[in-house]
Amino acid sequence: MPQYSLSTRLTLLALLTSSSVYLLIKSRLLRRLPLLLLSPSLPAAADNPNLRPKSNPKVFTFSQTGTSLSLARRLLDRLPSSRLVDPSSYEPDDFLSETLVVFVASTWEDGGPPEGSRFLFEYIEECASDFRVGRVLEGKCRFAVFGVGSSGYGEERFNKVGKDLRRWLKELGAEEVGEFGVGDVDEGRVDEVFDDWSGKLVRALEKKDANGVANGNSQVGTLEEGDGDEEGWDSDEVIPDEISVVDMEDVAGKWVSSRKDWEGNGDGGKGDGKKAMVTPVIRASLEKQGYKIIGSHSGVKICRWTKSQLRGRGGCYKHSFYGIESHRCMEATPSLACANKCVFCWRHHTNPVGKSWQWKMDDPLDIVDSAIELHKKMIKQMKGVPGVTAERLSEGLAPRHCALSLVGEPIMYPEINALVDDLHRRQISTFLVTNAQFPEKIKMLKPVTQLYVSVDAATKESLKAIDRPLFGDFWERFIDSLRELKDKQQRTVYRLTLVKGWNTEDVDAYSSLFTIGQPDFVEIKGVTYCGSSATSKLTMENVPWHADVKSFSEALASKSNGEYEVACEHVHSCCVLLAKASKFKVDGQWHTWIDYEKFHNLVASGEPFDSTDYMAVTPSWAVYGANEGGFDPDQSRYKKERHHKSSR
Repeated sequence: MPQYSLSTRLTLLALLTSSSVYLLIKSRLLRRLPLLLLSPSLPAAADNPNLRPKSNPKVFTFSQTGTSLSLARRLLDRLPSSRLVDPSSYEPDDFLSETLVVFVASTWEDGGPPEGSRFLFEYIEECASDFRVGRVLEGKCRFAVFGVGSSGYGEERFNKVGKDLRRWLKELGAEEVGEFGVGDVDEGRVDEVFDDWSGKLVRALEKKDANGVANGNSQVGTLEEGDGDEEGWDSDEVIPDEISVVDMEDVAGKWVSSRKDWEGNGDGGKGDGKKAMVTPVIRASLEKQGYKIIGSHSGVKICRWTKSQLRGRGGCYKHSFYGIESHRCMEATPSLACANKCVFCWRHHTNPVGKSWQWKMDDPLDIVDSAIELHKKMIKQMKGVPGVTAERLSEGLAPRHCALSLVGEPIMYPEINALVDDLHRRQISTFLVTNAQFPEKIKMLKPVTQLYVSVDAATKESLKAIDRPLFGDFWERFIDSLRELKDKQQRTVYRLTLVKGWNTEDVDAYSSLFTIGQPDFVEIKGVTYCGSSATSKLTMENVPWHADVKSFSEALASKSNGEYEVACEHVHSCCVLLAKASKFKVDGQWHTWIDYEKFHNLVASGEPFDSTDYMAVTPSWAVYGANEGGFDPDQSRYKKERHHKSSR
């Protein structure tokens, strides 16, 4: 063994030490990259195709509630050798050794991926933006992306996840197979578009297979010119900038019909070429939920409280607070579309969304005629049900109230004033609810019996989180809507929906909103649990007890320094009413009920009138703190066993 001087030994030791430190630091910096990237002795995959890793092609699905997952499973039938991958349980470090990857990716809230896909999504982004990684996939991996998105959120967020994945994979050097798939749920044709896209993808793979180009256990390639344009749409197909939107994850497995069935070429519209709001896929979903669809954009549905009072088992909170007859109330809307996608939406977001009226329009008188006829048919189905008397059934067949709050945003309908006029002409009162995103529509609205504005949160941040609005200037629109409410002479209401853990701590902020709109009433209601849905994060833990709602209401009334007092409650609905004491408390007695006959006479007179002109005395059983808890003693109380699980 050769002998070295002390200086030589020290020099060698220093070199070895510095090399070790360098390798240690580099391994830490690149700890997320697979080992093969750090081994310069391996030839590049592009130089030797036989050295490409052998693995089945992977189909990654970024799905929130099942749409993308359902589509991905359809692809498995066409690619038998492929394997479906759940990104939440996938090891990201393995990604850079894949040979063929297919992404079926939904864009979720704020243009991001569904929660379970976020880690892998961010890993790919980090690799693409890290100069040390470079074009690591070049010559080794091929990919295809099909994005599922909602154009109602605007071009910037539409299919953003799919677009980002495509860009990053190209930056990493991966080769795209065919075209980028664009699934726009606004079109109601996601299944059809996906099948067309996946067919082209399979043909591209088979073409390369025939040419003998191996890539693991699959063959890949690119489509030749003429097979389709960059976005994957036929040249004669037009994608509107803003049309109706179904929540992007709610169309899984539902049927779609041919384009001519919903493009606005049929009867029921004005033939202006605009699309119908209710596409076949939306219609199928809503009808399954019990809606009766009217024309191309309206709906009616029988309320459970209508059924309840028909059976003599009590009415809803509007019966206790305002004296409506629940069995004579029709729940309807002239617009199934909305500008929000609220976390507590009781229809789980199967209705469309939009920022302006982009659809063909039905006649308001036809809508009212159809709504009444369909409502009557649903009432007739209650004949013979235990508790339904001939008298109540006859009354139910002659509706006297219309709750324009079924779903969506009724004030969006351009002919809302004509529709309201027709209801009043038929002696039907109107309770209209708006989601406070269209202040100009509130300003031009004619008198309704009672005008509601949904005040779902008291701060900009919480309103964005709860309502998930489409408008970028949603807060300014919200405040302007409250200001417009102040100028209305008829009865006005702030409607607060309390969601435990979301908006129940903002008493001061809510109180500050009172001075803006100065509503006659404030309805405070606990959120209703509508069953599990991945479109909403709410559980039974978010549902407040009635005691919680009472405490919140009392605190809010106290903040008003006597301007508002707690007037009524409906324990069954977990709902409390605040009323402006100076207007509706006369000689110590509340007058929150409505004289409906007088209201219609005032409307017919054409003379100005205000909310005090048609108020009526509130019965003692409906007043806050009464032993009845807002339950009409003339009704028979019926309690059914509850099975909701809660840790509370």
